[in-house]
This record gives sequence, C-alpha cells and structure tokens, in this order.
Amino acid sequence: MNAMQNFKLSGVALPANAPAMLDEVCEHFVEHSEVERSADAVVLRSEIGIADIRLTDNRLTIELACPSQDALQLTRNMIAEHLFYFAGEEPFELSWSDPAPVARLPNMHEVTVVSAEDVTPRMRRVKFACADVKPFIGGNMHVRLLVPPRGRPPVWPGLGEDGRIAWPKGEDEIMVRVYTIRAVDEERGELWIDFLQHPAPGVLTPGADFARDAQPGDRVALIGPGGGDLPEAGSILLAGDESALPAIARIAAEVPAGTRLKAIIEVEDEAEEQPLPTEGSIEVQWLHRISYPAGASGILAGAVKDAIGAADDGAFLWVACEKEDIRSIRAFLKTQGYGHRRKYVAWYWERDAAAPGEH
Repeated sequence: MNAMQNFKLSGVALPANAPAMLDEVCEHFVEHSEVERSADAVVLRSEIGIADIRLTDNRLTIELACPSQDALQLTRNMIAEHLFYFAGEEPFELSWSDPAPVARLPNMHEVTVVSAEDVTPRMRRVKFACADVKPFIGGNMHVRLLVPPRGRPPVWPGLGEDGRIAWPKGEDEIMVRVYTIRAVDEERGELWIDFLQHPAPGVLTPGADFARDAQPGDRVALIGPGGGDLPEAGSILLAGDESALPAIARIAAEVPAGTRLKAIIEVEDEAEEQPLPTEGSIEVQWLHRISYPAGASGILAGAVKDAIGAADDGAFLWVACEKEDIRSIRAFLKTQGYGHRRKYVAWYWERDAAAPGEH
C-alpha cells in the first residue's frame, strides 16, 4: 500500500477473553487481508487501510491508519462489526478516541430496479440503475442489499458511536442480505444481481421474495462492494453450488485471455445449468443433485478434493458453498500446504439456517 495513511483513529476493546478474540481475528482475516501476526499483536493490511490490534492487560488496543476519512470510517466499521460478531453473547465493550457520527454510510449506493427476468427456472436476475457504477468494476464482488418496507419512504442506516452500522428499527426496519454483483454494465449504468428462487416450503427467503416481486422503479440500496476479490492467476479452479454460480460466472467473464479455468458446479438439474462465456479456456463439470442417491452428502466437497489433487501447479482455488462442505474442504487443504494467497474458500449459507443464495 503506497498511499499516505494520514487519517488515524484509536480504539479499545474489552472482550471476555482477549487472547481468544485476537486468535479469531487472525483466523478470519487471513482469507481477506494481509495478516502479520506476532505473539501479542496482529497487523491487518487491506486496500483501504491498516489496523494494528494489540493485546494489553486482557484488552485489545486498536490503531487504524487510512488514506482518507471515508476509508477510515469503513475500516472502523469493518473492525467493529467483526469484533462484536466474534464476541457473540459474551460481554463486550468497544470505544473509540473519536466516536463515529450517525451519518450516511460512505459506501452506500441508492439504486433503482430497471427490470427482472428469469435466467433459469430457479434463478432470477434483477437489474438496477446506479448513478456511479465505477466502484463495482473489478475488485470486490459482494454487496449488502438493503430493501425498505414496501409502501414506506426508505430510512437508510448510518454509523453508530461504536462504529457498527446503526440500522433503522420498527416500521422502518429494512431487509438486509448479502449478494454477488453478477455483472456491471458501465455503458447503461446498471448492476445485475442473480437471486436463487429456493423451492423448499417453510424456508424463509426474503431476498428471493424481493426478486420475485421486484418492479421497475423500486428503490433499494447497496452497501459495498467488499470481499470476494476477482482472483488473478494463470490457472483457476472454481467450485460451488447455486449460491456461488453468479460469482463463478462473473469471474469467468472477467478473466483475461489465456487464463485456464476448471469449474465444478452443483445445481439441482440440467435446467439450472448456465453458459459461462469467457476469454479464457474453461472446462465445466456440472453435478446434478437430482441424480444423487438418497441421503447422499459431501459429493461436491469430494469432487473439489479430487480436483485439487489434479490442479495445475500454482493454480488459484476459489470455492464457495454450504458451511459443512467448506469445513471439510478447509480441513483437507491443511494437509495440502495451500497458502492463503492461493485460495478463497468461504461458506455462503448454512443448512437448515437459510436458503442457498440468502447468504
């Protein structure tokens, strides 16, 4: 990072178990940032700033340094949201030398529905008009979709004093779900998001419901982009289920000519297959759940493990799917010596907790 880090901020976190939280910070961010760990400290380096977190007397002291005020607030928010998540139900306090004002989020974009269409029987694409699509070109692919209650003027969130997002409540409560930007149409000023239409009865699918009912002119917002960088490598192994298919398709569409791609994708049946145009070369293995034996599990994870053994030397591994499959793949990777710079391995949904695509 070459930019001058002229904007700085200090914080103090009081967790129930500070050493354990520091360990969790390292374990989580190794997939998303450059992590430098010493005995009682960790330094996280990202494109937008540096976070220096140190263990002192069973507390964590935090020093942030960023190239702009917006980057500083985004970094504060990222650290605060994760620390509170790591704390779970345990007592936790976080304070900053300069409390965040409750103000509009610097990376929030108001967008408007342009159209919606079915890509496959279970995948629906919504296109949004956005005043500035440049932040979504290249780099990170994930956004948080914010949908206000229908029939009410939207009340958007800001930053609270502890650095977390201050969400509207009561009648103004908004739906929030994480999705992948499937494509960016710079000429039209549009962003595309694909929504899996999950068929299981009794499963709550507010994101899919929004896509099903979306009408031109509907106002929503996006926070981001963040996470899920486009991998840069001459050879890439891609794997996932329907929840990852939009990201896999975007990666294939945006890699430079000459890139070698191998994709393993689990879908319900042949009707859910999608073309994956690319300027690279691609070999696709489709797995159809409809053909699995009754009670079968771990088939996608097994196929990924087999492909890792046959992958090109130096290939980048990109995998996203259900939580238990990811745990199995991560455990296997520990035996293979895969460095964090050569992989992105993330769970997008959890069985019995949410529908695929509602990650």
